[in-house]
Amino acid sequence: MRPPGQTAVGFSLPRVDGVAKVTGRARYVDDITVAGMMHGATVRSDVGHGILRAIHRDPAFDWTGVTVATAADIPGQNVIALIEPDQPALVAIGNTIRHPDEAVALVCAPTRARALAAAAHVRLEIEPLPLVLSVEASLHLKQVLHGDDNIFARFEVKKGAGTSAAGIDAALAAADIVIEGTYETGAQEQMYIEPQGMIAIPGDGGIHIIGSLQCPYYVHKAMVALLGLPGDKVVIQQSVTGGGFGGKEEYPSMIAAHAAILSLAAGAPVKLIYDRDEDIGATTKRHPATIHHRMGLLRDGTIVAQDVDVIIDGGAYVTLSPVVLSRAVLHAAGPYRCKDVRIVGRAVATNAPPHGAFRGFGAPQTTFAYERQIQKAARAVGMDPVAFRKKNMLRPGDDTATGQVLTESVGSEDVMAAAEKASATPLAPSDDQVRRGRGVAFYFHGAGFTGSGEQRLAGRAQVALTAGGDFEVRSSSTDIGQGTLTIFTQIAAAGLGVEVSCVRVPEPRTDDVPDSGPTVASRTCMVVGGLVDRASRKLRGRIEAWAREHGHGDAPFIAAARAMAAAEGEVTADAQYAPPPGIEWDDKTYTGAAYPVFGWAACVVDVAVDVDTYEVTIERCVHAVDVGKAIHPIIVKGQIEGGTLQALGWGTLENVVYRDGRVANRRMTDCIVPTFADAPEIETILIEKPFSFGPHGAKGVGEIPMDGPAAAVANAIEDALGVAIDEIPAIPERIAIAARGLSFSTEGPHTP
Repeated sequence: MRPPGQTAVGFSLPRVDGVAKVTGRARYVDDITVAGMMHGATVRSDVGHGILRAIHRDPAFDWTGVTVATAADIPGQNVIALIEPDQPALVAIGNTIRHPDEAVALVCAPTRARALAAAAHVRLEIEPLPLVLSVEASLHLKQVLHGDDNIFARFEVKKGAGTSAAGIDAALAAADIVIEGTYETGAQEQMYIEPQGMIAIPGDGGIHIIGSLQCPYYVHKAMVALLGLPGDKVVIQQSVTGGGFGGKEEYPSMIAAHAAILSLAAGAPVKLIYDRDEDIGATTKRHPATIHHRMGLLRDGTIVAQDVDVIIDGGAYVTLSPVVLSRAVLHAAGPYRCKDVRIVGRAVATNAPPHGAFRGFGAPQTTFAYERQIQKAARAVGMDPVAFRKKNMLRPGDDTATGQVLTESVGSEDVMAAAEKASATPLAPSDDQVRRGRGVAFYFHGAGFTGSGEQRLAGRAQVALTAGGDFEVRSSSTDIGQGTLTIFTQIAAAGLGVEVSCVRVPEPRTDDVPDSGPTVASRTCMVVGGLVDRASRKLRGRIEAWAREHGHGDAPFIAAARAMAAAEGEVTADAQYAPPPGIEWDDKTYTGAAYPVFGWAACVVDVAVDVDTYEVTIERCVHAVDVGKAIHPIIVKGQIEGGTLQALGWGTLENVVYRDGRVANRRMTDCIVPTFADAPEIETILIEKPFSFGPHGAKGVGEIPMDGPAAAVANAIEDALGVAIDEIPAIPERIAIAARGLSFSTEGPHTP
């Protein structure tokens, strides 16, 4: 507990939302009921690519009391506004269906059972078109799905000789050793504990939408375009939200659109809640990726050149693929010194459901590739894997692949020292049945939006002294289980110099809070928390100045604040983002300071592999993470441990299976994620290298624990069996095939 008189920051106070959640008082979207509410359901295509020719209602079904809505009922633009306006809310008759489970029509009825029954009696007439199910087929233009080349986005990073293909080829040719590898990472389902859901309530010429979401202003922007309404007629409110991990970043705009279309068509509130199979089948997932990597070395182990080609499967629509690809490319050279670098990234269109944001968004894919390369490089020059990483890792004063010079809050040496200490513990011995191995991974993650993104967004936060004499933090940053409400309470209390009991952080609604930007990219604590800190200190200064002017200068601060509230009513202080000095980024050349600061991490994993079944048991995991400053140590450790387990699951057992572009394993019984029974012993080590422009030194922590553990697992399996594991998830079938020198196909194993 926090000693009396000390700041709230740095102590693990009880979570402000904890009691409501554990006692069941917290109201998730499906707990909310509105008078006259109807229930919605979505009619989806079972064809992955085709022309929608007609929508028919089954005449044998009783349609009494049922509302059916199609694209013709959309009052504004039939588009889900995001990066590009390419994804319709509903496919219109005569237009193209681009992926399985694409929404075509909507129904609502007084009960959910009747809505589902009605949806099952809507018939679609579709003229099939050839499917494009792989990035290879897409790049060969078997069918044109987007533009004239099927590429959603392309980014390049060039440094030194990497400014041209010929230059990087020459740099690699001059190296003593060249390591070359191709790495495959699979899709991953977010599997948040609460499925997606929204309620739309029409009235007063506008609409009020309540839902499970990460980014209220994303949904607001999308609804203004879709419904053709002015911004003040659209209110988006977050309900208590049971997890997101990126899966509730952009997709809630689609569900909100469907609920809103139905509510306006029916003239009644409409609730639309997904079952788990619909959620898994229709919503976005982590982008599958293929990374081809060439690395040039000197005989002494110095990395001198890297050439990396990154391809991600974007699915049917752009959604957030450019953002994911950008981060993948910017992290692809890893936290290692290298004079000559060339990285090319492409996001490619296919007929899979769109892929989108998932914790780490792009960095885990390329981290897996470079850490597998590093493992091979260490072996090629005969060096210990930890020693090789220490020799080449970035330190203060070094520059990254984009030319960003690292000046502060560089925790590379500290996290590697922790990994080295963890590696000193003897590995349990192997036997006739089990082979054991140890793997390490080292990585970094840029905190906040890339480049000039934060400046363009110009996020704002407000802290208010309410008329009742308490304090309120107002921002659009959402709590999706990661502790935003609690850490904002702590930061504001510290800035104001009051007890945490005096501060309230309401769940956001767009008519009450400023746009602080989305709850993504490890920016909530570092960026928005920084705004809360500045606004709190500004408000304290105003209250103290008023107190001196009005004869309350000797009164305790909280008494002076309540006197001011009684005299003046509500008093507010705002803060808007401004970049730290010296942060310069060129979007055209992709050079400069890609991020204001990086988090740093190292992970050590011990595995046991059954030599008969090739099942992998993760016996131990040590994760050291530089977080800048832990505002709430227990919450920070929880973030790291949760992200670690997600990463271990992605690396070993989370296998999303597609058939003709459709997710085939769409139940929790076969689209499996780790449970407590699968969790190894996890030791979390917090390293604090404060960032001078983060609140109390804090940096982002939500993404980085996802980045490296999968690579550490693959390195550990290789250590145990002596075979390269270059594709994840490393399910037993893949390990067996690698161990036997065969190749793997999703259609089944076959000999070369």
